[in-house]
Amino acid sequence: MKLIVRWLLLAAALLLVANIYPGVTVASFASALIAALVLGLLNTLVRPLLVLLTLPVTLLTLGLFLFVINALMFWSAASLLEGFEVAGFAAALIGSLIYSACGMVIDIAVERLFARE
Repeated sequence: MKLIVRWLLLAAALLLVANIYPGVTVASFASALIAALVLGLLNTLVRPLLVLLTLPVTLLTLGLFLFVINALMFWSAASLLEGFEVAGFAAALIGSLIYSACGMVIDIAVERLFARE
């Protein structure tokens, strides 16, 4: 149940990003659900490999290159899906920052909500 609630909230966060920032567009809530799923899969499967391969650059930039990796994951998900559009790399960077901030808030809220049970 916790996973489904988190998925729905992350899809809503993606819609929020599209409403806040004009460089990101989401066609519908169904598109947001699919995009949240694809983003989760990319972050689970591809991101660790990219972090490992770019470890020297990440260390040189004191971790700031992780923002670039997040933006690449965001941009990749948009390129794979219809109904989820990102205008360019700058839009992907800003969109991924907003989406990550929403994701942190959602994670804290979901943990508190399901910790009571």
